[in-house]
Amino acid sequence: MRQQSPPRVSIVIVSWNSAAYLSRCLGALASQTFRDFEVLLIDNASTDGSTDGLEGKYPGLGLRHERLGANLGFAAANNIGAHLARGPWLVLLNPDAFPEPSWLEQLVRASASHPASFFASRQIQTKRPTRLDGEGDIYYTSGLALRRSYNRRGFAPGPPREVFSACAAAAMYPLRDFLDAGGFDEDYFAYHEDVDLGFRLRLRGLRCILVATAIVRHVGAASTGSRRAFSIYHGHRNLVWTYAKDMPSPWFWLYLPLHILVNLLSILYFALAGHAVAILRAKFDALRGLPRALSKRRLVQAQRKVPGLDVVHQMNTNPFGPLEGWIIRQWPIVD
Repeated sequence: MRQQSPPRVSIVIVSWNSAAYLSRCLGALASQTFRDFEVLLIDNASTDGSTDGLEGKYPGLGLRHERLGANLGFAAANNIGAHLARGPWLVLLNPDAFPEPSWLEQLVRASASHPASFFASRQIQTKRPTRLDGEGDIYYTSGLALRRSYNRRGFAPGPPREVFSACAAAAMYPLRDFLDAGGFDEDYFAYHEDVDLGFRLRLRGLRCILVATAIVRHVGAASTGSRRAFSIYHGHRNLVWTYAKDMPSPWFWLYLPLHILVNLLSILYFALAGHAVAILRAKFDALRGLPRALSKRRLVQAQRKVPGLDVVHQMNTNPFGPLEGWIIRQWPIVD
């Protein structure tokens, strides 16, 4: 019996209680102009029945469904999907991200002219369609990271351009490079795992390209919802580990005082905002896990293939940049 040839692209969707969004996401994939792909749906032990019977509802998607026995987190579930993938290109898509018909075609087209790269999509807010939800990620030398262009309006398509890393809600990676880099760090569970991966891929010589014509409509925080403590804990624990693992020397030491200051200011801010338990637990567990992160650092830095300065040049050195990002997120929006 002749085996079916592997697809060009493997799309991994990690779902956890995503009944409100998953059908719309799969419907958007069914409308893609580029058709040479498979869909790997990794169900993180959902309890809402959102993934039941989907193979029969979308027969044209080449849908493969892997149901996990427990919620292993976003990082581990995507790694499982990556190891099941058959295509040379790995696309990660959140169930609350709804791609426009030409989205995948635009990403694949960009890959032909940008070798040794991974790719970020342009995300637009579903509730405020005149506002961006992000164009890749900014990494600050303090160790903080923010979505690039969040809440910006008046955006034109524009040509592909370089950004620091890709938001994994809608991103494309060369599968071999994703696996060779170890995929997502599963100790992270969720949050900042895509920034960490992007950092490590850059150290290995890849660039991140924003494809502004590859557009998805993104709800954002659909799985974690209003669980503010959850996102504070994981985000602020994991950013410490990312800095410890990935920042190359001597810039690790140069920016370490700023990194420590930002962590102290974060503790103060979130404590005053009523989230003292979450932020203190995050920093305590970050310190407790620091020996393990530093052990990983030795491997990460040993695999570096480009001068550290090349990577640092793609960071934002503005010490007030994170404050500007915070103001943009908090300022009332009037459209």
